[in-house]
Amino acid sequence: MRLWRRLDVRLFASYALVALAVFGAFAVTVRIVAPARYDDDIKSSAGSGKEAHSHTVFVNSLDASLWIALLASLGAAAIVSTLVARRIVRPVRDVRDATRRLANGHYDERVTEPAELELAELAHDVNRLAVALETTERRRARLVSEVAHEMRTPLTTIEGYVEGMLDGVFEPNEETLTAVGEETSRLHRLASDLAELSRSEEGAVALHLRVDDLGALATTTVRRLRPQFDEKGVTLELHEGPPLPVEMDPDRIAQVLTNLLGNALTYTPTGGRVQVGARRDHGRAVVSVQDSGIGLSAEDVDLVFDRFYRVHGPRRPAGGSGIGLTIARGLARAHHGDVEVTSPGVGAGSVFTLTLPIAQPPEPAVDG
Repeated sequence: MRLWRRLDVRLFASYALVALAVFGAFAVTVRIVAPARYDDDIKSSAGSGKEAHSHTVFVNSLDASLWIALLASLGAAAIVSTLVARRIVRPVRDVRDATRRLANGHYDERVTEPAELELAELAHDVNRLAVALETTERRRARLVSEVAHEMRTPLTTIEGYVEGMLDGVFEPNEETLTAVGEETSRLHRLASDLAELSRSEEGAVALHLRVDDLGALATTTVRRLRPQFDEKGVTLELHEGPPLPVEMDPDRIAQVLTNLLGNALTYTPTGGRVQVGARRDHGRAVVSVQDSGIGLSAEDVDLVFDRFYRVHGPRRPAGGSGIGLTIARGLARAHHGDVEVTSPGVGAGSVFTLTLPIAQPPEPAVDG
């Protein structure tokens, strides 16, 4: 049944049908029309008193019969080809019309899949494209809304302080100006994060690659951030592993590790524990960040890397732009790696894992 849905099979069947029609017309002409025409020509020649040669009469009759067969064959071919062309052209026209509507922004457009397998695959691909464009447009609209929401809070605060100072409600003292400066810094961080997010999602991140030890980089990052964990009262443990040579941009991967550790610190309450481990796993370098924080539900695990997504619940801390993990995953994938997360559930902590391919050692030079 699947073989019959293939377009090439159906085209062959249509050509075979035309050939059969031509053969049938020719067979009918030779077996029925030609003998009758020959008999008529013989009788006509005898009645006129003229002696006709049988060969000449036969040739004339056959010529007339062939013209009749040609006209019948052309008629059959025209009918079959018209039916086949309509069958093929209709879904192609539907796809063309759908792509034009997609180009005009009608992303809800869908194409009905025809019976022919190749045309059905084409329609399926167009429908997938429509879904992708619809999803992208929906995410773009949501991004604009979320950015506006993120900017509204600090701008409102700054506006309130400025109007208060102009009206004499607030004194332009150090405390007031410090509050305004903090909100300004928050806007600056948001703008920087958005620019970084845009570059990572577009694959426009400039990478300065070199082979370096991922385990050593993780150790350096842990030591640099340890004072922040000590200040909050969260225990930070490091389990060093073997050397992990990776082709990477150390600054970008350090940013990934900083985002993962910062996320663990944010969502781990005072008295909690964060463990960082480095290991080799089937040709890949792995750095895991395990925390005893608020944990993730099954829904959160699927959405935590989405832009501006924040874990819901009363234990969720305030602050953050909500795109740090998105940037971390984008940078990891730019290195042909990934960032993934697992969690036993809400209240049971979570584990974020950075994986990067191990660098292949250079082949030894062969002396000539």
